[in-house]
Amino acid sequence: MGFGDLKSPAGLQLLNNFLADKSYIEGYVPSQADVAVFEAVGVSPPPELFHALRWYNHIKSYEKQKASLPGVKKPLGKYGPADVEDTTGATGDNKDDDDIDLFGSDEEEESEEAKRLREERLAQYESKKSKKPALIAKSSLLLDVKPWDDETDMAKLEECVRSIQADGLVWGSSKLVPVGYGIKKLQIQCVVEDDKVGTDMLEERITAFEDYVQSMDVAAFNKI
Repeated sequence: MGFGDLKSPAGLQLLNNFLADKSYIEGYVPSQADVAVFEAVGVSPPPELFHALRWYNHIKSYEKQKASLPGVKKPLGKYGPADVEDTTGATGDNKDDDDIDLFGSDEEEESEEAKRLREERLAQYESKKSKKPALIAKSSLLLDVKPWDDETDMAKLEECVRSIQADGLVWGSSKLVPVGYGIKKLQIQCVVEDDKVGTDMLEERITAFEDYVQSMDVAAFNKI
């Protein structure tokens, strides 16, 4: 498994595809898995890799808290799609990696005291993790919805757009913006929960009103 070389376009494309239906590398909250991959990427992904860019900017907001995020960093090749060969520099002898556990026990046989301490720490860690509230990743979007021509009923167009309802979607303010030749586009804000609503879904449902809508674009995208 793995993303391959995350400095390469191919590696970033794998990361983008992997995050298409995920908010984090592992689980439902930021963790050391995100920190490890974030550090391997190094720089902001290009705009066309929308999912990777969304994730990168979100994890970047945890820069000062990354040391306190849950979990333990593993070799980079342990993260990502299971059907991709790890090319991150592992030498084939992964025994040392396999022997590393959360509490640094390298002995094949633990003493009773060491086993007791390990189980006690594990119980404390699980208790702390279960009490931590889950973070809900949200984004604020500004959408440009363009009509076919200057005769399009813009009030009806906006009514159609606002008729789209989904769990994790809240519509905000809107206005009409001139684009030329008497044509105006609808510019409308919305807030979405990243795990529940994506821009692809919004575009598909908005452009389905084909009698009024020519196209939809994301004019602005910001994490909340």
